[in-house]
Amino acid sequence: MTTRTEEAGPSRLASALVEAGALTADWLPSFQAVPRELFVPDRIWPGIADGTRQNALVDRAKDPNAWFQAVYSDIPLTTQWDDGRQAGDEPGVTPSSSNSMPRMVFSMLADLDVREGQRVLEIGTGTGWNAGLLAHRLGGTQVVSIEYDAGVAKDADENLRRAGLSPVVIVGDGRLGYPGGAPYDRVIATCSIRKMPRTWARQTRPGGVVVAPWATEYGGEHIVRLVVGDAGTASGPFTRSSAFMRLRQQRTERPPFAAYLKGQEWPADGTKSTTTLSPADIGGWLQQFVIGLQVPGAFWRAERYANGSYTLWTYSADTRSWASADYVPNADTYEVVQSGPRRLWDETEAAHRWWEENGQPDFDRFGLNADEYGEWAWLDSPDCPVPLRNSDKSA
Repeated sequence: MTTRTEEAGPSRLASALVEAGALTADWLPSFQAVPRELFVPDRIWPGIADGTRQNALVDRAKDPNAWFQAVYSDIPLTTQWDDGRQAGDEPGVTPSSSNSMPRMVFSMLADLDVREGQRVLEIGTGTGWNAGLLAHRLGGTQVVSIEYDAGVAKDADENLRRAGLSPVVIVGDGRLGYPGGAPYDRVIATCSIRKMPRTWARQTRPGGVVVAPWATEYGGEHIVRLVVGDAGTASGPFTRSSAFMRLRQQRTERPPFAAYLKGQEWPADGTKSTTTLSPADIGGWLQQFVIGLQVPGAFWRAERYANGSYTLWTYSADTRSWASADYVPNADTYEVVQSGPRRLWDETEAAHRWWEENGQPDFDRFGLNADEYGEWAWLDSPDCPVPLRNSDKSA
């Protein structure tokens, strides 16, 4: 992307997106007619292209050139922190609304594959830019966008009207969809989910498409493209890596460390062993995703030390089981302690071993099935489900 302010602008961003293969000819007229700058507030925290970190506040009133350059760079722009509770210049704890990275916006729209005359339901209006692009392409009456935060929805609606666009903007719980506009041909979520709400498929015509960022509880997130079948079933592949803000109703409050050791000194009642699997080899986005598919109801934290070593903690969400693995630079083996009915490190090792035995598949070999009984991942084909390592499926 450009680094000099005078080079920033819609044309330069369009060229970069076309070169990246994200902006295709059918979406170029909408990109040109629906300027991103109309959907970005004066105060933003620019992100980075390949991660989740946000940079310092950029205030349009104080530095209009920096604001314009950020708007027409291929980066996400955080527009709200902590559901609006953080109103100062400093970043808050959790970003809660944004204008998404343009490359991801148009890549997901390509996955959506809209056609003239189709109706689209969007989950997560945000600043309104994505809804505006869809409304320009299909017509305002064909697009319904749901936003949980009333203040964010109001600002988005004002942005859309100022741009001369009129999709239907609804304040509500995105998990419920919007039956008043159903059935839809396409559903797109601009927030990540851990479980696809069944209403989305039920409100979609058979043969319709649902595109959403889908994450495991353990970590890792990718875009899934599901084709809806009869009776609200859905199946399809993962198409690309992603890192979106979580659907607010599917956020998870993690138990504190103390909930696991229960007042005892480490290693408490844990069983010690060693492993040759380095904790550093399972920390990548893809590796987290693969482990999360197979080790349900578990998450991790890292306790880091000054010399580059750290302890990787794995916890079960029910607080009954935990494991620690100590990483030391240049070591060949690593100390492990496990406690509880689940042997979480053993499950993690088995998941990683399965991944290696299957040729270390990338995300595009995985897919997802969803029906009335739940959802499960597969490798290469729905006939090859990814194994679950936890025998207690209620965890």
